[in-house]
Amino acid sequence: MTRSTNLPELIAATRDLLRESPSRVLLGITGPPGTGKSTVASAIAEAFGPATAVVVPMDGFHLTRAQIMGTPLLARRGAPDTFDADAFAAALHRIRYTTDEDVSVPAFDHVVGDPIPDAITVPAGLPLVVVEGNYLLHPEPGWGAARAQLDAVWYFDTPAEVRRARLEARHRQAGRSPEDAARFVEESDERNAALIARTASAADAVFALHDVLT
Repeated sequence: MTRSTNLPELIAATRDLLRESPSRVLLGITGPPGTGKSTVASAIAEAFGPATAVVVPMDGFHLTRAQIMGTPLLARRGAPDTFDADAFAAALHRIRYTTDEDVSVPAFDHVVGDPIPDAITVPAGLPLVVVEGNYLLHPEPGWGAARAQLDAVWYFDTPAEVRRARLEARHRQAGRSPEDAARFVEESDERNAALIARTASAADAVFALHDVLT
């Protein structure tokens, strides 16, 4: 069941996770493309401050353009098999169990269109890591290994018309024509959204994101 909430309630729930855990907490934020996951993940991390929290996006584990150039994967970049799920799971394992030294992970550069290695640092001893991405609940083995590293996963949703408008704007900013942006949303993003929606029942909680941000 989708629950209404707001940012202060999410921060309080995150604080409960920190209080109840004897070790570093990895909190997953997931939902369909364009739902605003990055906004919520950043808002939670900012509420706790850089001495307590950092955001690690799944997008840093995109396969590079060089890896998928000339293959069918390029046309549907953003689908589960266009990410290195095993590397993502391994990175989360390092973050969970390596708390006495810094851990570096990649970030996705939307201007370059590729991951940038070691762009994000999880400092030693940091209590909270907010992990954000589409496929945190995906049942395939690599993704399942990633899910096993997370203390909780919260699924967020937003009305389809809001998501689509955001996605089309994002693709236009990346250089696609309006027609191409609309086509990519329909043929790629919305297919992925339907796949992600089927994983919502595996979340620890499901929230209406438009309520959170108002």
